[in-house]
Amino acid sequence: MNKKACLFTILSALFPMLLVAQIKLPANMFLKKLPNGLDVLVVEDNSVPLATIMITTKNGSYTETPKFNGLSHLYEHMFFKANKDYKNQEDFLDRVSELGMQFNGSTTYENVNYYFTLPKFNLNQGLDFMNSAIRYPSFNAEEMARENIVVDGEFQRQESSPTFALSDAMDHHMWGNLYSRKNAIGNHDVIRSATPDLMDSIKNKYYYPNNSLLTVAGDVEHQDVFKKVEAIYGSWKPSKFDPFKKWPIPEFKPLVKPDYFMVESALSNVPFIMIDWQGPDTRNDVQSTYAADVFSYILNQNSSTLKKALVQSGLALDVSISYLTLSHVGPITLFVVPNPDKIKECMAEIKRQLELMDKADYVTDEQITTSKQKLGILKVQEEEVASDFVQVLSFWWSSASLDYYTTYNTRLNQVTRADLQSYVRKYIKNKPYCAGMLINPQLAAQVNPKTFFNASN
Repeated sequence: MNKKACLFTILSALFPMLLVAQIKLPANMFLKKLPNGLDVLVVEDNSVPLATIMITTKNGSYTETPKFNGLSHLYEHMFFKANKDYKNQEDFLDRVSELGMQFNGSTTYENVNYYFTLPKFNLNQGLDFMNSAIRYPSFNAEEMARENIVVDGEFQRQESSPTFALSDAMDHHMWGNLYSRKNAIGNHDVIRSATPDLMDSIKNKYYYPNNSLLTVAGDVEHQDVFKKVEAIYGSWKPSKFDPFKKWPIPEFKPLVKPDYFMVESALSNVPFIMIDWQGPDTRNDVQSTYAADVFSYILNQNSSTLKKALVQSGLALDVSISYLTLSHVGPITLFVVPNPDKIKECMAEIKRQLELMDKADYVTDEQITTSKQKLGILKVQEEEVASDFVQVLSFWWSSASLDYYTTYNTRLNQVTRADLQSYVRKYIKNKPYCAGMLINPQLAAQVNPKTFFNASN
């Protein structure tokens, strides 16, 4: 073997470790990848004598076909039930009490996470407890039948919100036959009919160390944590496949034209207008994700051109715009509460504002500078409470990367007016969108919104 070939072999073997080493972490954060592929992140924060243990898996609704829609969410609930070492939920909860823990989990579009917060002197027992739950769930049929009802109850509580029907209809229009991939809470019938075998199939697809991040944050010492984690989790066998190659996430079809729809509901005392675009994602256009954050922040301030044109003019009661950073098409959402007496005029002004958003004077230099400063401050505030900060890190690890998060302020400060204009022209102005209106049937009969709430007006 010649020197070049030898060097290539060595670098190939070291490549995963080199990638970890290249991530620029703050002084109190430490990252290590175990031989089985488990990413271990430690955040040292000795402000209070607590430790939080969180494990995050790249799962969630973006992995779900219609047959599985809602099962990532149900799996999250079953995590806190029986496993190899705790024969039922009562035993599980007894151990929670013994360790003085608080616990919870969440299911999002692109990850599922579980965490325990406990006194720092119980860290080792907490790591053992998490290991039992993540590696050896039992999926007891009786417990599962009870939990199906609990999860379905969460669904029903969301349905009781007046705006649920609008946002759910929007997801159907935006994502078409891939709706299940953006429906994190799930489907009633799928949840109610779920079986232990289906839970096992999720575990066997996604719950492996090389698809997971273990974060330990709080009053801990990183070398000690790495040693304990390797002793407990080092035997967790990795998958022999990449789940995202074996079951690839399908690409969402681009919108081709404006799509208007209406939802009538007696629950809605005031009308709502929602306009969504398919925005950038972290796989294909990272630069625009920073511009999206700056642009949204500016427009949500009372001094913005958008707020002045809609709210201060009396055409709307409220208006906001948001962008959600994701690895698979982040949506841009404009949400407006129009003045019930001026819905037609409000919609006309919305369209006029969309035409103006890329103009050089739509935002000021001061607004651009201030927005970047404020977003930077918000990022710092996210780091204040370790038990909350792990949620932030979990999100970015799964939907972008830890490097995206740690370099966020630097990249944000590089955003220019030209970047904002480019973002608007690429994703908003004259681009296909879905527009929905939620309105009370009685008000709909009075204003006849179909005459103006359409693409031709």
